[in-house]
Amino acid sequence: MINGVGVVTVLGGSLMPPEVIAAMEEAGRYFIPLPELQKKVGARLAELLQAPAAMVTCGAASAISVGTAACLSQGDPAKLRQLPGREGIKYEVIQQKSHRSGYEHQMEMAGAKVIAVETREELLNAINERTGMLFFLNKGEPHGKISGEEFIKIGKEKGIPTMNDCASDAVPKENLWKYTKMGYDLVIFSGGKALRGPQASGLLLGRKDLIEAALPAMSPYGGIGRGMKVGKEEMCGLLAAVERYLKVDHDAEWKILEGRVASIRAALQKTKGVETAQYIQPIQNQVPHVTVKWDEAARNLTSQQVTEKLLASDPPIHVQRPGKGELLISVWMMRGNEHEIVGRRLKEIFSA
Repeated sequence: MINGVGVVTVLGGSLMPPEVIAAMEEAGRYFIPLPELQKKVGARLAELLQAPAAMVTCGAASAISVGTAACLSQGDPAKLRQLPGREGIKYEVIQQKSHRSGYEHQMEMAGAKVIAVETREELLNAINERTGMLFFLNKGEPHGKISGEEFIKIGKEKGIPTMNDCASDAVPKENLWKYTKMGYDLVIFSGGKALRGPQASGLLLGRKDLIEAALPAMSPYGGIGRGMKVGKEEMCGLLAAVERYLKVDHDAEWKILEGRVASIRAALQKTKGVETAQYIQPIQNQVPHVTVKWDEAARNLTSQQVTEKLLASDPPIHVQRPGKGELLISVWMMRGNEHEIVGRRLKEIFSA
């Protein structure tokens, strides 16, 4: 298939570069104590990403779970073993209502009770002796009434750890250290998206004491995170991906993406009633996309019908459908001349 959606889990995330595949293949040849490797890789990642500490998780979602477990257990082995039990534990996690994303389950499985608030006043009133963590969804910043800076400030003043889920926000590369430097106690990135590491990998960055508390919350240790196994292949693969990502000429890559966008737009340039534009999302996946818009009634053609026709192509073409008479196309993960194929197919559909 042709991936016009981007780095999404359901389509396999991203494609791993040769350096990543080579690191995983080499790691697969040897036995090594995983806790020792995790600490060594974590130390190197922390150095590269200017963070106090780091660890590899089996995806960004597992980073939420083990990070939550670290905040709730506060480094106490007995409390960690007790989770998801709540007795004697600060188990409440506060987040903004506009930041609900469906990943609340990852906190709840660690024993958390998620409390939703909307305003700064509501946040302050919700904090009590049971509050164990404040959770922030980075892409939700424009939709909430409490900014990231204010969120951090309140957490510091109240002595409550703050977690920021930045899973798809590793572009530009400076974001990889931006949020820890802002003061978030824990920051999460996906390993299998912009970084182009193993799909089943993630990064948990932040306070050294919390990272140390998160490590035993995950396999090969027992407890709630036993099923969140990170192999030596994922650890070495993600480290290789980060090292590569920091060396890549991102300006050159950007020009390539803009060229693909221009190609698709040119294919539809003379199609009456169809408007195209280059679009860059405000936070998540900040790379050039193509928007295609038209009046469904005037053309007697819905965006649902267009996406169905694209999926019926050979090869199938997957794109996003944000609303009526609108497509959002990511060129980020396209290969070779795939952008030209997409442009031609769209022209055929709108010209029919």
